[in-house]
Amino acid sequence: MSKYHLDYLGQLESEAIHIMREVAGQFERPALLFSGGKDSITLVHLALKAFRPGKFPFPLVHIDTGHNFPEALDFRDELVEQIGEKLIVRKVEDTIREKSLTEQKGKFASRNALQTYTLLDLIEEFKFDALIGGARRDEEKARAKERIFSVRDEFGQWNPKLQRPELWNTYNGKIHKGENVRAFPISNWTELDVWNYIRREQIELPSIYFAHEREVLQHEGQLVAISDFIKLDPGDVVLKKKVRYRTVGDMTCTAAVESDATAIDDIINEIIATKTSERGETRIDDRVSEAAMEDRKKSGYF
Repeated sequence: MSKYHLDYLGQLESEAIHIMREVAGQFERPALLFSGGKDSITLVHLALKAFRPGKFPFPLVHIDTGHNFPEALDFRDELVEQIGEKLIVRKVEDTIREKSLTEQKGKFASRNALQTYTLLDLIEEFKFDALIGGARRDEEKARAKERIFSVRDEFGQWNPKLQRPELWNTYNGKIHKGENVRAFPISNWTELDVWNYIRREQIELPSIYFAHEREVLQHEGQLVAISDFIKLDPGDVVLKKKVRYRTVGDMTCTAAVESDATAIDDIINEIIATKTSERGETRIDDRVSEAAMEDRKKSGYF
């Protein structure tokens, strides 16, 4: 069926599957970044549509910071077992020890910056020439600058001023030795598109995305989950709130939102009503500076 006869979700799905097949066709050693979050779960679902009944032409990869939500990790492992694909996990903690890296200090000490070292080591270890990721342009302004095929140099760095044109769904994957490409099949999707697709396809998600009671700390207008990874001060007040997560990063840098949404339809209605992007509302690490995400991407971040 021509894409012109598809509804908008069908067109987005068709484009994403086309991009995945382009990655499989153009690169020798691709991999798919899979964390157990909703966007990477959607990527796995799309990969199943793109390549079944065959096996994936790439492994799944997760850079484990050690500060993950247990719900996401449990779901990650269950899904991998269910679909029977290969998962490669590398731990930031091992990189910290091997390279004698200095961890961030403070109340919400994050390993976000350090996971770049682990990622680049992983690329070198397996000689990956393309990594498929779930980034979307609507998430954050630095990601809005990035192409669907985003070339990184031999040091893993991204130069926003040196990007290739992508016209008529043509993606140029030609790279020099040592370079690699980050490919984003759902780059043109919005948060609402993802949730509408999840509803249509009946994709299962970790419970963390739906309203649940959790102990949280209110900090600068954000609700941060109580965990072993944050340092409570004597004057901190721990609250018990009904919350859900719009995006799932580390427990040290991802805030929850108050919500009563226990079903996908409820979540979709909340997203329609909100005026703040998911990262803008919930990611502490993006508030470090105006260019926090762009600086991380320039150094090799996802």
